[in-house]
Amino acid sequence: MNAADVLADTFGRIQEVVHEAVEGLSVDDLHARLDPGANTIAWLVWHLTRIQDDHVADAAGREQVWVSQDWVGRFGLPFAEDATGYGQSRKQVAALRVDSAELLLGYFDAVHEETVAFVGGLRGTALNRIVDDSWSPPVTLGVRLVSVIADDLQHAGQAAFVRGSLERR
Repeated sequence: MNAADVLADTFGRIQEVVHEAVEGLSVDDLHARLDPGANTIAWLVWHLTRIQDDHVADAAGREQVWVSQDWVGRFGLPFAEDATGYGQSRKQVAALRVDSAELLLGYFDAVHEETVAFVGGLRGTALNRIVDDSWSPPVTLGVRLVSVIADDLQHAGQAAFVRGSLERR
């Protein structure tokens, strides 16, 4: 197993957690908040997907799936086209509304497909390539992908926790 295989497997595990957290939920459950300041399942999954899409597209030198496949139009959110959810307020979190679990998972799966295709093609020292020199030290592709994975797993776990809490109500 090489690094590309490990990365593809890791992103596959994230996909499993996201699907387990979202599949079969009603629109009300997708937007339920455990308290007035809590993130919803819909927001958590949209956000983790937007971050993955943004960061991987940048590293791959391609347009984000959000734009290239017109998910931005399908979602019709009241945010700027380049919004990822980073730094959003409670009010903005509440403004994120999706029509179905299928829409949310459709976008996630489209990003996942692009991500796995990208990481599956990595060879040799590709993970050492600098992708962001605005940090000290500069961020390599390997560090960026680990950061995306950590963020995705954290938010997918939060979505799974919210789902479990809703099911116990």
